[in-house]
Amino acid sequence: MLQVCLNGARSRAECSHLPVTADELAVAARAAVAAGAEDVHLHPKDRDGQDTLEATAVAAAVSAVRIAVPGIPVGVTTGAWATADAHARAAQVRSWTVLPDHASVNWHEDGAADVAAALLDRGIGIEAGIYSGTSGAQRFLDWPGSRRVLRVLAEITEAGPQDALHAAAGLLDELESVATPILLHGEDTAAWPILRLAASRRLDARVGLEDVLHLPDGAPAPDNAALIRVAREIIQGTPQGTP
Repeated sequence: MLQVCLNGARSRAECSHLPVTADELAVAARAAVAAGAEDVHLHPKDRDGQDTLEATAVAAAVSAVRIAVPGIPVGVTTGAWATADAHARAAQVRSWTVLPDHASVNWHEDGAADVAAALLDRGIGIEAGIYSGTSGAQRFLDWPGSRRVLRVLAEITEAGPQDALHAAAGLLDELESVATPILLHGEDTAAWPILRLAASRRLDARVGLEDVLHLPDGAPAPDNAALIRVAREIIQGTPQGTP
């Protein structure tokens, strides 16, 4: 499965063509799915372009993207940077009027289990975000509901490609007992090497302006669809077991 991550916690200061509004997210999702994306992950934004879990913003973003790409699963973030207090995050999840198909929960963040419980209570799939270099993997594996998640996001935060590949190998070893699908992805200069590793191991993968602003040749990515097209070519051309 190849997921597009449309915007992330980035701002227009980092990327002038970042999709921010509900209409922009819909246009970007439509193009990315036409290019080969099979799942959508997005960060709803407030009027100032900041991530928010507020019900009206979530409803607008999810509804617009669903109309643009019918039948494609749509997910959102529940990152602590959007709402610092875990109890408040869980309360926001319970207040949502339009439910995404799934939402990511970062297991190194305080209160992850509370947020996950709120999602499960509402019938929303969980993407369990496990960051490299954190205690997230063990905290997730110790959680009694670990087998109830939709997938695990193995999120490699190391910047250098070689460091990232080493960290990915270690994190995948930690997650060896996980019974659900694993989506492996990296960031910035490590995004493409990690995507190739995911392809070689036949793991789910993702790419988009949240993770990387440049194509493998260093050229600026014009949009999410361009990133998806290159990712699809890499995945289709990578033999199993060949990083």
